[in-house]
This record gives sequence, C-alpha cells and structure tokens, in this order.
Amino acid sequence: METNNPHVLGEAPIGKLLWQYSIPAIIGMTLTSLYNIIDSIFIGHGVGALAISALAITFPLMNLIIAFSTLVGVGGATLSSIRLGQKDRRGAEYILGNVAVMCVVNAIVFGGISLIFLDPILRFFGATEATLAYARDFMQVILAGTPISYVMIGLNNIMRATGYPKKAMLSSMLTVGCNVIFAPIFIFWFDWGIRGAALATILSQFIGMIWVLAHFFSKKSYIRFEKRCFKLRKNIIENVFAIGMSPFVMNVCACCITIFINNSLLKYGGDLSIGAFGILNRIVMLFIMIVMGITMGMQPITGYNYGAQHFARVKQTLRIGITAAVTITTCGFLVGELFPSVFVGMFTTNDELTRQATVALRFGIASFPVVGAQIVITQFFQSIGKAKISIFLSLTRQLLFLLPCLALFPHWYELNGVWLSMPVSDFFAFIAAVLMLAYHFRTRMKNAASTSGIS
Repeated sequence: METNNPHVLGEAPIGKLLWQYSIPAIIGMTLTSLYNIIDSIFIGHGVGALAISALAITFPLMNLIIAFSTLVGVGGATLSSIRLGQKDRRGAEYILGNVAVMCVVNAIVFGGISLIFLDPILRFFGATEATLAYARDFMQVILAGTPISYVMIGLNNIMRATGYPKKAMLSSMLTVGCNVIFAPIFIFWFDWGIRGAALATILSQFIGMIWVLAHFFSKKSYIRFEKRCFKLRKNIIENVFAIGMSPFVMNVCACCITIFINNSLLKYGGDLSIGAFGILNRIVMLFIMIVMGITMGMQPITGYNYGAQHFARVKQTLRIGITAAVTITTCGFLVGELFPSVFVGMFTTNDELTRQATVALRFGIASFPVVGAQIVITQFFQSIGKAKISIFLSLTRQLLFLLPCLALFPHWYELNGVWLSMPVSDFFAFIAAVLMLAYHFRTRMKNAASTSGIS
C-alpha cells in the first residue's frame, strides 16, 4: 500500500482496505496510550501519588493542546483524502503546505499564551498547594515543545490519509519507543521527576517530527512539499478549520468538562480523587485509542469514496467500523469490571488511591459497550465533511448530557455521583448518534441510494 497510488481506496475490497489502514493506526494509537500508561506508572512509583493527581490536573490543558493540533491536522487529513478522491493531487499538496504553516503558528500562539498564565490556569483547573508545583513542572516543558508536537501530529495525520498508513504507524512507534527509553532514564537515573517525563515526551516527538518531515521532503512521496504550497490560502484555511472544528470542539468541551470533574472531585473527595480520575482516564483511553485507530483507518477510505461518490462503499466501511469498535469497547467493559484492581495496582501502591480508583473504574466503564459506536459515528460525519453534524454529536456527550449530570448527581450521591455521571452521559450520547445517523441516511443520502445501491 505504501508505494501504490492512493486511488486503490476506490477499488480494493473494503475489508482489506480497512485492515490495511486501521491496523497500523491501531498499533500507533495503542502504543501512544500504552506510553501514557507506562509514563503514569513511572510517575506514580518514581514521584508519588500526588504527582498522579497533578498529572490529572493537567488533562484540561493537554486537551486544549490536542484541540488546536487536531483543528489543523484532522481537517487537513480529511481534505487531502477528499482531494485525492477527486484526482486533485496538486490541491492535496497545497493542503499539506498550509497545514505545516498553520501547525507552527497555532503552536506558537497557544503555547506562548498558556506559558504566560500557567499558574492561574492550573489553579482554575483544580490545582492545590500540594499539586501545583508538580503540574507546573510538567506543563512548562510540554508547552515549550508545542511547535514540535503540532508539526509531528498534524503531518502524521496527512501521511496516513494520503496512502502511507504503515509509515504513519512507524512514526508513532518511533516516538513511543524513544519515550519508553527516555522516561525512566530522566525520571529515575537523572532524578528529574515529573519534569523528566515531560522532557522525554518532547524529545521523542522531535525525533518523530524529523521522520515525518523527511517523508514529505522526499521525491518518493506521492504528495510532497513544494515552495508554492507554503503560501497560506484563505479557502484552504477555512475548509481545514470547518472540518477540523468537530474534534476541536470535542477536545475543548473535554477540557471544560474535566475542569468541572476535577473541581467536583476536589470538593467531594480531595486530591487523591483527582488522582483516581487520572488512573481511570489512562485505562479508559487505552480502549478509546484502539477505537480511534479504527476511525483513523476509516477516514481516508470514507473521505476518498465520498469524494468519488461511491456511496455504497462508504456505508460498508461504516458498518464494519462500528462492529469492530463495539467489539473493542465491550472487551474493555468486561476486563475492567472483572479485574479492576489488577489495572489500578499498576499505577500506585497507595491504599486510598487504589480504593478510589477501583470504584471510579467500575462506574466509569458501565456504558462502555456502546461508546465504540458513538465514537465511530461521530468520526464518520467528520470524514465525509459533514462538520456541523459531527460537532453536534461531539457536543451531545460533553455538554448536553455530561454537564447536567455533573451538576445534579453529586448533590445526591456525592463522590459516587461524579463517577455515575460518566456512563449515563455515554448512553444518551450513543442514542443521539444512532438517531442522527438514521436521519442522515434517510434524508440526505436518499437520492444517492437510488443510483448507488445503498439500502
């Protein structure tokens, strides 16, 4: 697939394509999630339980970093695959150049502002005197390295979307592999603590960035950097932002919701409850990342075939993706409910943190079997350029359902009410996604169905 013309996306069997594109993405995303887990384990055992809590406090800011990165990277990847579906190779190259420039500009603006106001931001996110220093040490390094992170992540998305899924997987493997080597050295050997974990992350991403840039400067790449492509174009910027707005809004909402969660946990359970949420988040994200790998494999296939008006292939890709995602999250539900202490015990030896994290995990994954379908459907609308629908579905869980639950349930059930809010909102978000998908195929693709064989 690496050396093939990407137009095979419109010709090869869907199952084979989805396997070829999803497996590398799944491996890459799983490795990233495993690194985050391993990193948290290093921090938990090498720095302490409060450092785990401090790491959880940084989640909202990390979500914002991801939000601005995906705003450009995902939007650019979707557009480039659609352009290739339209046989517009030069258009895809212009998108590549514009995405590279926008990644750098976004990183400098966001990283600079966040560094200036870092302490007030962390306090707003739930940091106390016990956790502020840890959180500050970690985020100062991460924010200083945002230009590296943005370029690496943004261009890696385009690499995958333009016919190089294995190379994109190798980018993630290279980054994660370096991380796993550097983190214990910096944390334990150099005794740099939580700051060492952040330095390991940025250094590893720098190595990954060099790999990605080398690909797009190579004449062997199907699309590559050309001088003319770096000039920003208004129509490209607007289209990239329009499509990337869905994951951007989702991550911004995740940031806002995490702030509410952290402050509720601080009120009803204290610093260690925030640490329990951090452990829950790491475990849950392992399975979510696998599902996201599936959606990343689907994205170039659905984008290309939608651009080429092969609607039957679009629907088949969606059907297979949902089945695979639901299988993954159901496995996560069973494993988490049956063996919660095994997972939690990897992160800490603190008895109170272990107890709280075990309860959090059992609550947090109660609706996990349906989460996979909700994620795939949301990402599907993004992949075909239906930004408004994707944004709406991104908002359903975070704002329409989770926020009201967080406002009500803790008053009735205190700390358990915070944990209960998560599965309840997941279930209602799933219902909303299914209804929207049914509405879309019934109305907006009705005419296409009559000529393309969609039932």
